[in-house]
Amino acid sequence: MDEQFEKGQSNNLPKIDGLMVADYLWKNSDFVAAEMRGVKMQKSARESYGDDAIGYVQVKRTGDTCTVKCRITPEHRVRSKPYHCSLECDEKEREIMSVLCEDCAASKGGCKHAVAFLMWLHRRSEEPSTTSIKCYWKKSKLAGNTVSFYY
Repeated sequence: MDEQFEKGQSNNLPKIDGLMVADYLWKNSDFVAAEMRGVKMQKSARESYGDDAIGYVQVKRTGDTCTVKCRITPEHRVRSKPYHCSLECDEKEREIMSVLCEDCAASKGGCKHAVAFLMWLHRRSEEPSTTSIKCYWKKSKLAGNTVSFYY
């Protein structure tokens, strides 16, 4: 875990609503219209990919800014090194400032991993609150029982 971060849990993630997602994708030049209509982008936003591929979520708050980081297991090479993604948002202004994938070759043009992470956070924000707290600091389901030296 990175310094000054804490394990991501259901009670400490930022609230990312649909309007915040739409506003970010509309204003961000990394997500061009042609790419957004692509099949790859639609597949990365699907629930089954993000929920299975995302693990080791960590959160840091500095004033009104919240930074969330995760590791995303590659969809087709589950034993490969995971992608590191991060999201930064202003919780007071309810604005997503950036969503980045640090390891992907396509990250400069808005890669599918960034979209998968953004949509995963959005789904976590819409889950009904429960009395128990769910921890997201764990290996992703997609990584399964594989032995990897990257975690």
